[in-house]
Amino acid sequence: MDRQMISRIAHRHHPIAAPLSDEAVAALLARATSRADAGRALDLGCGEAGWLVRALAARPQWQAVGVDLDAQALTRARDAAEALGVVHRIGLHHQDASSFSSKQPFDLVLNIGATHVFGGLLPTLAAVRSHLAPGGQVLVGDGFWEREPGKAALEGLGVEREEYADLATTMDQVIADGWTPVHGHVSTLQEWDNYELSWTGSLAEWAVEYPGHPDAPAARAAADAHRTEWLHGYRGTFGFVTLLLRRTED
Repeated sequence: MDRQMISRIAHRHHPIAAPLSDEAVAALLARATSRADAGRALDLGCGEAGWLVRALAARPQWQAVGVDLDAQALTRARDAAEALGVVHRIGLHHQDASSFSSKQPFDLVLNIGATHVFGGLLPTLAAVRSHLAPGGQVLVGDGFWEREPGKAALEGLGVEREEYADLATTMDQVIADGWTPVHGHVSTLQEWDNYELSWTGSLAEWAVEYPGHPDAPAARAAADAHRTEWLHGYRGTFGFVTLLLRRTED
């Protein structure tokens, strides 16, 4: 059972692939698109394009482009866009986000929970600069250490200690890199718990619903492993922050 299929099933009840509530997503998008009635948004690693579809539904004069390697996720994104009547305002590209290029810059560039595509937070910010219009903004979401991680947290996440910093250091790094945080959201423990319960529950439920499917045992095993990694590993240790940024010198 490949990772893309696991992710699609795990996110079927939580299409925003990050620990944020619907209210937090709406508030961030409202702030990110409030500076202009019309604009262009780009999501590098969009998945099912949950952020873009919601933005377009709220802003009738905005257009959007989403890029992702998961073809089935993009199909779901198109279906969601059609259901909300915004499909004519979104372009979806099946390719590696790190190789995407466009002749026109964007007023808003998003990368939420997908900084691994570029090798981390600062490399992601370096990559989005070439896509950003003058005065444009970046909405980026990434992890940080709520507290010093132990062995169980590191093993559960499959990362090294140095891959993330605490929140203060993360903010300092972003500012030193030439960005000004103008808004943001730190995910709460409740948002994390809701996200992880949905992730593991959706996958386990699918295994129960389709017991004869050849991938059912793998789905159940993935749900059980992830639940253990979360509850006995990184819960309360690994945080998530979503920042709305502008270039300090623009």
